[in-house]
Amino acid sequence: MRILDYPPPGWLTRRRRLLLDVLLWAVVAAPVGYAEASPPYTRYTLPLLVGKLLLLGVAVVASRRQPLVAPVLAVLGSLVDGNFVFAIPVFSYLAGRRSVTVGPAIMVFVLITAGGTALNLGLLGAGAATWFLLASVLLFAAVFPWLVGRYRRQQQELTDAGRRHVDALTREQRGEAERIRLRERARIAGEMHDSLGHDLSLIALRAAALEVAADLDDRHRAAAGELRASVSAATERLHEIIGVLREEAGASLRPSGETVADLVDGAREAGMAVRLDAAPAVANLPAMTGHAAHRIVREALTNAARYAPGAPVDVRLTRDGDRVEVTVVNDAPPAGPLPAPPSQGSGLLALAERVRLAGGTLDAGHRADGGFALRAVLPATAASPETIGSVAEGGPASWSDERQGPAERPVDAERRLHDARRRVRRSLLVALVAPVGFALVLSFVYYPVATAGTVLDRATFDQLRVGAARSELVGLPRRQLERPTAVDLAGCEYYTDGNFPLAAPTWRLCFTDGRLVSKERIA
Repeated sequence: MRILDYPPPGWLTRRRRLLLDVLLWAVVAAPVGYAEASPPYTRYTLPLLVGKLLLLGVAVVASRRQPLVAPVLAVLGSLVDGNFVFAIPVFSYLAGRRSVTVGPAIMVFVLITAGGTALNLGLLGAGAATWFLLASVLLFAAVFPWLVGRYRRQQQELTDAGRRHVDALTREQRGEAERIRLRERARIAGEMHDSLGHDLSLIALRAAALEVAADLDDRHRAAAGELRASVSAATERLHEIIGVLREEAGASLRPSGETVADLVDGAREAGMAVRLDAAPAVANLPAMTGHAAHRIVREALTNAARYAPGAPVDVRLTRDGDRVEVTVVNDAPPAGPLPAPPSQGSGLLALAERVRLAGGTLDAGHRADGGFALRAVLPATAASPETIGSVAEGGPASWSDERQGPAERPVDAERRLHDARRRVRRSLLVALVAPVGFALVLSFVYYPVATAGTVLDRATFDQLRVGAARSELVGLPRRQLERPTAVDLAGCEYYTDGNFPLAAPTWRLCFTDGRLVSKERIA
């Protein structure tokens, strides 16, 4: 025989993660590799390519344990190769998806912003427009993907909280069903205590009468006395063991000797329209079957009176071989059901448990015409003790699933679900509002720097006379804008009208030999 050695589940998880990391590395490395693989080539092309790919590999590995390290490495790589900018949103999204807290991410973005500002404006001497462009790239390529990843994480937590909430409610419902089952068993035990106690008392009474009989010899009289003492002791033990259950379950609701016919007669006297069809063969039934049949009819008549007032009820007991069928059917209520609290189904659960312990089956449900039908099939012969024991042990002792871990209370699960929903709403609001807010902040920071001393209003522009010397022109700003390379003309100066937020060039003044030769508005 060949034994197959299957890998453990943990190994499969690690292999799946490895494949995903390799795929991620291939995606973020594609733009860098394609750019380096395109001509022209130098002797440093291959070492630089290897170094860049290794840096991306380190970022992919770090994104598992230290998610915020990956976008930092991508930003540093963008200082050498602009194609790293394609990896920034990917690693930022993963950082938001995998990071537990928010504080470290905010600190990282603040440090990147401060470092980039100092580098571009201080060391490299880049203009305000370049700084604004780089800050916008950081906002939409790093901050916004991180917010989306954070929102997705909150969504997953909400889903988990919802599942835990459903599990807690399911456990509570199963626990309630189990309590109903146990309560019904206690009630059955109490009823059996009454009947068995009565029978044992009669046996003890007969043994006592036999013990005092005048025509009995001493040997038989002693045996009768021992029988009486044994029966009395058994009665006491039965009272001690099962009698306690009567205190929890309450006294039996079935009056002594009451039959199904008595139940139907009582319902008729109360004003219900009940028809009884009972076969003579069901007159003498085993104790468990008789108790179950009585309880079925009583529960059905009670429910019909409560939920279908005025509707006719049909009660039928038939026997087929060793099976007894009890059927109770009521029509739809003529005037609609009476106002009542919603039913939790505990009565049917208890009834199903009693029928199951008796060795039968129970079916109940609404009919197409609006009525209700209840049908039970019970054994017509007494079950053996072994059969009763196997039926009693057939149900699960506990509905809790040990694989689920410790059960969570519904109130705790409800609070966890509420917190998860609040976090998702807050994350969604931040994901939508924060980029707009950050863009406005960047604009308010960039706009004063870009427009300081460069604004030329329309009235001053109209007063400028072509042909005048530059020194004669009144109202010219003290500073010019950076020349746009796409429309740059030699000897021309550029000014803005203060348009927000980009402060783009609006006016162009061209000079030759120190005199204004043309002025125009840039479209």
